[in-house]
Formats: sequence, C-alpha cells, structure tokens
Amino acid sequence: MTTPATAPVPATASGPASAPAVPTTHLALVRHAVTEQTGPLLTGRSPGVDLSEEGRAQAEALGRRMAALPVGAVYASPIERTTQTAEAIARHHRVPVRRLDGVVEADYGEWTGQRLEDLARTDLWKLVQRTPSRVTFPGGEAVATMQTRMVTALEAVVADHPGELVVVVSHADPIKAAIAHFTGLHLDLFQRIVVSPASVTAFAFGHHGVAMIKCNDTGGLDDLKPPTTASDGAASAGAVPGDGDA
Repeated sequence: MTTPATAPVPATASGPASAPAVPTTHLALVRHAVTEQTGPLLTGRSPGVDLSEEGRAQAEALGRRMAALPVGAVYASPIERTTQTAEAIARHHRVPVRRLDGVVEADYGEWTGQRLEDLARTDLWKLVQRTPSRVTFPGGEAVATMQTRMVTALEAVVADHPGELVVVVSHADPIKAAIAHFTGLHLDLFQRIVVSPASVTAFAFGHHGVAMIKCNDTGGLDDLKPPTTASDGAASAGAVPGDGDA
C-alpha cells in the first residue's frame, strides 16, 4: 500500500496533475513618514531621529488607510522612524512590530548626516545618479550590496508567510532597489523610481512569479504639486540617495 508521502499525483484529462498551487502572498512595502531632517540632510542610519509632528500625522493616516486590510504581520527596519511608522499600522491589527535588519537603510558611511546640497556638488553624487551599481559610499555600503540584502530579506519574509498580507516598513533607497529587482529593472535605472514618505508599494508573489500591484501610493495627488524649495524638489524627484532623508 502506498503511503501518503509517496502517493502518485493523480492524472487529469490533460495529463499528469501539476504541483499544488502556491498560495499568493501579498507584500506591502512602506516608506517611513517624515522627520525634521527629511529634505536637507542625509540621515542614513543616524540614531535618535524620530518622526516629526507632520510625520506622526502621516503615519496615523497611513495606519487608518490600512486598517481594513487583513494584515498578518508587520516588520520594520531597526531605526526609530521606521519602527514608529510600523507601530501606527500594527496597532490596528493587534500584531507586534517585528525587527527586520535586512531592510535597514543603506550605510552611507562618511556621507551620513551631511547636507544634500553639499553632497550634490561631488563627483560621486553624479555616479549615484547615473550608475549607482558601481557606487560604494565612502566608508559605507555598496548600492548593489544594499539591493541584494534587501531582496534576500523580503524573499525570506514571503516564504515565512504563505498566503498572507505582510507589511514591511523600510526606507526609500532599499524600496526602490527592491522595486527594480522584482520588476526586472536594472539597478542603474532605479533613480527613475519615486518612493514618497508614507507611501505603499505592493507586490503579489504567486505560483507564476511576482506582480507589482501598486507603486508609491500615498492615497492622494500631493506628489504632483510643484516643489516649494530646492531640497523639496530633490527629494520629490527621487534623485538623491535616501530621497533626502534616508
């Protein structure tokens, strides 16, 4: 008698039955809300930078937007602004915020904490915009390395939550790098992607692969307004590492 573990797969009219369908897992990538440094400084992994009053309002509004969704788990990078944004989402679903080191911001090394307008005058800045796959930040991380560990962390989360909706709160550059990977876009083109504060980008991971459901969804059209300052313009255009706050 054949045991269940070795039982043959029954045939169908069109031939042998295919393998059981993989349940679709939905992954929502959320960029954290704003801080007081969003725009003028490259915060990077600097500790002790909390959401601003505006950022807290953004996070609360985001939590309400996602309250009706069947969220099964919420993850966040181990930085205050991502954790605080994640908490505003998680409380609506009575789940804890789980730390996920692999989705932390890029390590900008010596660039961390510097003014964006000063960095924009450097030759390395030009490479970040044109060929980021070749860039390693001085004393920091390579952009390609950041993409690899971001994608690895996300794929592990998807594998751990088959059939669920999972929220991961991260940062602009890692999210942009993940979007590039899952949509087949070369890393050198990832600066063409915009990821706004408190935005949602969603993917469906199913039996036939990955599909992007939405990108940079903020629930409104404020991103189409003209910038009011030079730093706002750089941030909204997605032309800077970390989109102005990292």
